[in-house]
Amino acid sequence: MTGQDSERGTFAHRHAVLNDVNTQEKYSPFHGLEDANSSFSIYNSPLSEAGVLGFEYGYSVQSDDTLVLWEAQYGDFANAAQVIFDQFIAAGRAKWGQIASMVMLLPHGYEGQGPEHSSARLERFLQLSAENNWTVANVTTSAQYFHLLRRQAAIVGTEAARPLVLMTPKSLIRNQRVAVEAEKLSNGKFLSILEQEGIGEKPDNVKRLVIGSGKIMVDIEEELEDRDPNEEIHIVRLEQIYPFPDKELQKILKKYKNVEEIVWVQEEPKNMGSWDFVKERIQSIKKVKQKLEYVGRPYRSSPAVGSPNIHKSEQNRIINEALTLD
Repeated sequence: MTGQDSERGTFAHRHAVLNDVNTQEKYSPFHGLEDANSSFSIYNSPLSEAGVLGFEYGYSVQSDDTLVLWEAQYGDFANAAQVIFDQFIAAGRAKWGQIASMVMLLPHGYEGQGPEHSSARLERFLQLSAENNWTVANVTTSAQYFHLLRRQAAIVGTEAARPLVLMTPKSLIRNQRVAVEAEKLSNGKFLSILEQEGIGEKPDNVKRLVIGSGKIMVDIEEELEDRDPNEEIHIVRLEQIYPFPDKELQKILKKYKNVEEIVWVQEEPKNMGSWDFVKERIQSIKKVKQKLEYVGRPYRSSPAVGSPNIHKSEQNRIINEALTLD
């Protein structure tokens, strides 16, 4: 694993390496696992994203027994490595038959920190998604994150190997809502779709299906606790965006057969994020009479506003619109 300040851990993980303030010695808890039979290495890299990502991609192609991870300090830092994504990672299999299972961790989430520290430009990776060239995901629980990495490790060196582009959380590492019991880590598997527990328990009563991905769905869960239960709304988290889980979503639509409107909710502006990617796919599997609506920020040239107060106001509006029936 390589990244900017990754030893200490910036967002999705913490303290992979501990530093003794007196002796300056380093210690990695991963090296203290008695039953481990694999090596683990983690390195802090300089802010030269194109060079580091290019090297790690090549390492992933050449080393068919190693799970390679690269972490951007902020998701938007991937901007400086976009040529590596465009020319090599997205199309390496199609152009040269290159097989890689590399993981790219891109911190992504709208928290009022301004345009340079909000967006990993998810829309760019979705635009490059085709021919099963990689996996793009935006997970919302620690179990999902863990099992997705386990799945990625399992395909290393096989024909099924594909790179993984993973939107990773920032504030969510401090949010108890994403924590899980230990048994959910030792058991289970990654799920491309999660349904909100306690919502939509009477399928015939559900009229609105709210679908979204990432941190905004955790914000919605928090808001639901302050509201009276509404049997007409059901919440669905799209944890894997590409390959799009159309069969799983079809099963949900079949279960909630009285749904009248489907709402896609996102934090990103309308011309960014997942909207342009998911809308045709949802249109193709929904019923003709079911309306498909967008809830999020309007078209913007910049990924986010610079004012925390304006951000908070916009975020509250998005959540309220997603949970308010027409």
